[in-house]
Amino acid sequence: MNEEKREETTSSARTSEWKERVLQIRRVTKVVKGGKKLSFRAVVVVGNSSGMVGMGIGKSSEVIGAIQKAIIDGRKNLIKVPIFKTTIPHPITAKAGAGKVLLRPAAEGTGVIAGGSARAVLELAGIGDILCKSLGSDSPLNVARATITALSELRYFNDVAKARGLTLTEMLN
Repeated sequence: MNEEKREETTSSARTSEWKERVLQIRRVTKVVKGGKKLSFRAVVVVGNSSGMVGMGIGKSSEVIGAIQKAIIDGRKNLIKVPIFKTTIPHPITAKAGAGKVLLRPAAEGTGVIAGGSARAVLELAGIGDILCKSLGSDSPLNVARATITALSELRYFNDVAKARGLTLTEMLN
């Protein structure tokens, strides 16, 4: 009977609304007095596929420990993404480090046209139709950071109209 309860709790814990995707695992070597110290760095994206996404970095002497730390860090750094139908409200360009990303809204049915870590971030954010182009660095960490920055800078048309003191129809005309 105890085994059945254990299986139920582990299966319910696995079917969480949050999804994680490992973008990169790097082996890092530090030269110290006694030789070389080996550790791992993991970059993980966490999202619920309905407008919340975050990215985390974890470092540990073991791969599993680094991934767990990255997931915890990703859940601490969640952002809310404004989604208009199945895409984003407007085009945007963002930069993080040497990584530069261009995001453009796409027509329904286009899908996620993006590569590498930008695709992972956009899919876990819950965006279904988008065009994305990485213009700078090809480092997964910098591209993911630039994508997160771009998504955090997006705004709804209603919010911009309120800030300008206009109605939505006045602003769009």
